[in-house]
Amino acid sequence: MSENLFAEEGRVSRRAQGRKSRPVRTTLIIMVTIVLAAGLAAGGYVWHLARTFDKGTSTIANALPANAPDRDPAAGESRNILLIGSDTRNPDSDNARSDTMMLVHIPGDRSGVYVMSIMRDTWVDIPGQGEHKINAAMALGGVALTVETVQDLFDVPVDHVAIIDFEGFKGLTDALGGVTVSNNVAFTSSGAEGEYFEAGSISLQGESALKFVRERYAFADGDYQRVRNQQVFLRGVISGVLNKGTLTDPVKISNIVGQISPYLSVDEDLDSVAAGSLGFSLRNVRSSDITMFTLPNSGVGTSADGQSIIVPDTDAIADIAAALDADDMAGYLETIENRN
Repeated sequence: MSENLFAEEGRVSRRAQGRKSRPVRTTLIIMVTIVLAAGLAAGGYVWHLARTFDKGTSTIANALPANAPDRDPAAGESRNILLIGSDTRNPDSDNARSDTMMLVHIPGDRSGVYVMSIMRDTWVDIPGQGEHKINAAMALGGVALTVETVQDLFDVPVDHVAIIDFEGFKGLTDALGGVTVSNNVAFTSSGAEGEYFEAGSISLQGESALKFVRERYAFADGDYQRVRNQQVFLRGVISGVLNKGTLTDPVKISNIVGQISPYLSVDEDLDSVAAGSLGFSLRNVRSSDITMFTLPNSGVGTSADGQSIIVPDTDAIADIAAALDADDMAGYLETIENRN
């Protein structure tokens, strides 16, 4: 039986809650494009934002493999962006692994944004390496192999990839003046300097934000709750960014882009021009148009070599692959909702 599809604020439900309420999730790169789009309205000011973005970000050479699947004509102008969250944005560092992985689908009509979380322990075939947890692809073959693994899993091309260093969360929260989240599960973070996070509405800044999104050992279900906490945090971030007081404040916009870019590594084609163009095409997207869901799975299992893994739901993966290929994520999610 598939693990529940939609996860929101400390509980798991297969109903498509995100389609009828506030957004559940977005990502830093989407936030960057929205911020850049907002800057376009400020005329020449966008030059400053673009320069800050290009100067701060690092470029990942050969990040996109040449053997990408063909794009189905039905997919039109849709785009797929792979986001990798890590404790370092350097893909060449020793034992680099992706702690968080999200595939962002932007439909051709730019009517919304779909963000799919992929559990890092999902057991998949890594091209040329056999079966492993999906987060091992980074250590086994870098960003290109990680992209290839995701492309093979869904049989769709990945147009862009970005690595986000979790350290960037600290400065980001400060630039926003704090991020308010609704914490569903009270916990104390692990480590020598553990911090208590009470249940309810709390404000996160600096190091506290980093502890909040990293923690998994404090929870009985480990990475599942960490993913939910990251969803809650990023919901708070996007709400702060899309706040009218933020988008109309050039200084705050500049600070946000300045705080994000040093912790972002992107493929060679995702410069400020590409990001700004994508952001401008999303200028009519609102918070309620952003939908998050988690790649369904069949629960926790054990691999042949004794590892604790997330067992993939192959039927669900095939359905999602077809929806991505046809640029019909809205139809797929509606079908899932109607089943329940």
